[in-house]
Amino acid sequence: MVLKSFMSQTSVLWLRVAAGLYSLGLLDAIFLVTRRREGLFQKAIAAFALGGLFHLVSIVEQGLMTHHFPADTIFETMSLCAFIVTILFLFVHWRYRAESLSVFIFPLVFVMTLVATLGTPVGAWSSPVLRNTWLIVHIVSVLVGYATLLFTAVASVLYLFQERELKRKQPRGWYHRLPPLGTLDDLISKSLGLGFAFITLGIIVGSGWAFVEFGTHWIGDPRIAISFITWGIYLALVFFRVSAGWRGRKAAILAIMALCCSVITWVAHSRLPNLSIQ
Repeated sequence: MVLKSFMSQTSVLWLRVAAGLYSLGLLDAIFLVTRRREGLFQKAIAAFALGGLFHLVSIVEQGLMTHHFPADTIFETMSLCAFIVTILFLFVHWRYRAESLSVFIFPLVFVMTLVATLGTPVGAWSSPVLRNTWLIVHIVSVLVGYATLLFTAVASVLYLFQERELKRKQPRGWYHRLPPLGTLDDLISKSLGLGFAFITLGIIVGSGWAFVEFGTHWIGDPRIAISFITWGIYLALVFFRVSAGWRGRKAAILAIMALCCSVITWVAHSRLPNLSIQ
């Protein structure tokens, strides 16, 4: 019994270490989106590979402890999926040097691993002030992310109109009032990177808050699923923007989809817990 409890604790520990190492990849992706990578990728890929090693140890220990294949719960399945994605990406990068995929894979693996670490219940909040502060940080981060997503969507639509007018032999009179394509493109890139950073922060903080507040039951909440779907669409927008160079119609449609999902998420979370300090 003592050995089983010890292995359970170490399994979670190694998984958290892996998540910590994966976080360097998340930072690399954010810096890439904001065009400030500055040679971080080599360090990020090394930390990513080391994180995969700790992740493997965690999965093996979990399997030895439970005496079954470690995919019995949603958290174990999430951990296993994150590990498989990690191994596949490392192989693809080794074989093809597909560095551009990291902007999608690094954040995805980090968030999946972070969620997987939240399968072990913890104690309640030490104080109402800490609980409320944590929740406020989540709300503010998400609102800033949604605001920048709105700018991204509007700028994308204006980019589309501007591009269409340029193809006309006789542009409409209001065409000259629109910002230049270069200005719109720069606004899209900057707002996209900033929004992705804040929404990712909101997801991380919100997951941690829900984990302490509701234990392991939070993962089944439909509102949580909507939040992760919104983040996933945003991640896809970032990936196609950075890696595939999406502009114009495709970028506008995807940005509008992400904005619609964020509205649905906001409505789903309209009844937030009270922030009153007791």
